[in-house]
Amino acid sequence: MKLSGSPVLRLSTRLRPCQFSSLTARRCLGTLSRPTPLLVPRCGPLFSGRRCMATQSPSPLPASEVNPPKEAQKAPAELAPEDEVYHGPLTTTYRRLKIFSLSTLSLTFAVTPLIFIIETTSSLPVVARFALAGMAMAASGVSTALVAWVGRPYVATLRWLKPEGAQAAGSGNALEMTTYTLAWHQRITTVYDTAFLVPTSRPFATWELAEGFKLPEDEVERARAEGLIPREETIAETRNKAGEVLGSWVVSWDENGVGTCRQIGKVVRYFNVHQELLSRPIR
Repeated sequence: MKLSGSPVLRLSTRLRPCQFSSLTARRCLGTLSRPTPLLVPRCGPLFSGRRCMATQSPSPLPASEVNPPKEAQKAPAELAPEDEVYHGPLTTTYRRLKIFSLSTLSLTFAVTPLIFIIETTSSLPVVARFALAGMAMAASGVSTALVAWVGRPYVATLRWLKPEGAQAAGSGNALEMTTYTLAWHQRITTVYDTAFLVPTSRPFATWELAEGFKLPEDEVERARAEGLIPREETIAETRNKAGEVLGSWVVSWDENGVGTCRQIGKVVRYFNVHQELLSRPIR
């Protein structure tokens, strides 16, 4: 593990069966726009990856820089090449299954009231009609909930993020994984350090975000001397399609080097990936 003297300090170690991960710092991004406010990174010793607002007066630029040719425009540097992007082979299957489940649930709720008005059921007692309607709605609801639970962690797209800037000071590995809800709403989860992805016992899932860690004693002493602990770090964030942050996974380190993770908001914690189809390991 190396401790840098820069404002962004991170601890790094690899996660093994009997070892724990380390402190990591998040990537800080800045977006330049003229003449509107400029987003610049602020990476403090306690919270990495936060953004703050600053203004910058526009300076005259050549026309070629204001409107660069299309061939000069490149994809974001942090994303891996398209041929290295993982695509879940069962994405279409899960999508059709969710559509079918929601359709049957809606149809059940729409048809159930007819049980009380159809003439052919007039001989049935009212209690029997309520029981029949309840069983139909319960069966459809349970099946839909089961489909949602099974398909929630399935990763449709996985991208490796290149270790640049502050992120390179940590483990140098980060992932961006896309999952979908039952209503097929996109959820994009960025894990800033893949060492926090550990095997899970949850059915229909491969990884989960770890709940806690314990640093080695030598690293604890070194971090305490540098003032790195106690502190908090954001390990993962979940955003919707519009880029709005829905939740985050934060680790709090105490003076003894024990890290406890907690959830803020709604963050995707479990992920289902076909590891044999990955072009390279996540660590």
